[in-house]
Amino acid sequence: MINIYDDINKLEATLRQTNEFSHVKAAVESVKVDEEALALFQSFRKIQLSLQEKQMKGEEISGEEIEYAQKTAQLAQGNEKISQMLQAEMALSQIIEEVNRVLIKPVQELYEGI
Repeated sequence: MINIYDDINKLEATLRQTNEFSHVKAAVESVKVDEEALALFQSFRKIQLSLQEKQMKGEEISGEEIEYAQKTAQLAQGNEKISQMLQAEMALSQIIEEVNRVLIKPVQELYEGI
C-alpha cells in the first residue's frame, strides 16, 4: 500500500533545502532583527489578515480601511528588508505553484475529454 504522506514529508524536507527557502529564511531573520522593519511588517500583516477575515465573513470593507491598507503596504514595500523578504517569498511561491501543478495533473487528466 502506498503512503503518500511519506512522499509529502520527503518533499517538505527537500523544499527546506532549496536556495529559495534559504533566501526566505535569511530575509525573515533580517526583518526580525530590525525593530522598525519588524513593527512595520507586523502592522502590514495584521491589516492583511483583518481584511481577509472580513472578506471571508462577507463583511463590507470601508474605503478608509482599503486606503489605510494600501498606505501600509506601500510603506512595507518601501522598506528594503521587507521588500527583499517579499521578493524571496515570491520566488519560493513559484516552486510551490509548480509542485501544485504537478500534483493536480493526474486529476486534470481524469477530466480531459469529458
